[in-house]
Amino acid sequence: MNASPRGAAAAAPPAPVASPLPTTSRRLLASGLLLAGVGAIAASGKAVIVKLAYRHGADATTLLALRMLVALPFFVAMGAWASRRVPALSRGDLGRVALLGFSGYYLSSYLDFLGLQYISATLERLILYLSPTLVVLIALVVLRQRPTRLQVLALLVSYLGVLLAFGHDIQLDGRRTLLGSALVFASALSYAVYLFGSGQAVVRIGAVRLTAYASTVACVLCIGQYLLLQPLAALGRQPAPVYWLSLLNGTVCTVLPVLVIMLGVKRIGSSLAAQVSMLGPVSTIVLSVWLLDEPMGPWQGAGTVLVLLGVLLVGSGVARKR
Repeated sequence: MNASPRGAAAAAPPAPVASPLPTTSRRLLASGLLLAGVGAIAASGKAVIVKLAYRHGADATTLLALRMLVALPFFVAMGAWASRRVPALSRGDLGRVALLGFSGYYLSSYLDFLGLQYISATLERLILYLSPTLVVLIALVVLRQRPTRLQVLALLVSYLGVLLAFGHDIQLDGRRTLLGSALVFASALSYAVYLFGSGQAVVRIGAVRLTAYASTVACVLCIGQYLLLQPLAALGRQPAPVYWLSLLNGTVCTVLPVLVIMLGVKRIGSSLAAQVSMLGPVSTIVLSVWLLDEPMGPWQGAGTVLVLLGVLLVGSGVARKR
């Protein structure tokens, strides 16, 4: 409301004065879009880095441990910062954080790394993008929450897209493609469980603190898994490129996306940020063709378009509900 007296309002309208609000809004929108886009592209580079590291003889357990060793100090610092001047978590919330960290960041990452040994980075990214549609299916099974017509359409479009890309790759190497796709689909399902279960926890714990705590749990589990399966000394006998790639993976492709996507969501909202995240599969395709020399056929292109359209439909459905 205008705080000026009524007499002033009755007078002739003043000359237009440039208001800082539109400029500020445009800057917030532009910066939010940029942050969300950078986060999506950085996160999508993980698959390409892992594929490059496999070429130097590293295995999934080693790469995951190195990635989490790099990321752990950042997540601990993030958790300490987010915990200032807030009450400590209850035992129940601590248990939920542990379960979410196991499902969303440890199990999902491990299955994803295993799957990348068998399938292309492009197919991996498309399968992972099924997570939002899997959340809809989980809600149907657990909460008996029937999907809307738009959500059903999104499911059909998304899975048709993955089937097109899958059909292209399975012609090249059927058994490996089938195994890798099953592992990455299990990864997407594990992350969907995390997304489904984190709804109420985010409200009580806070997005930054929940992400930091759950990621810290996953780091400890990944490092502990390596220590159980392999000798510690073997971690120091990897080829030099594996360490450089793991440093890049742990910082640019793990910590950076978490930070910039949260900042982007704060500026433009989760629905718009989710739509911007569709840059992820596109950037994965570009990087995989450029750095990995992976083939890119018309069926994969059509599958990518359909998966992105399905994610867009899911996001628009969520936005309408809000």
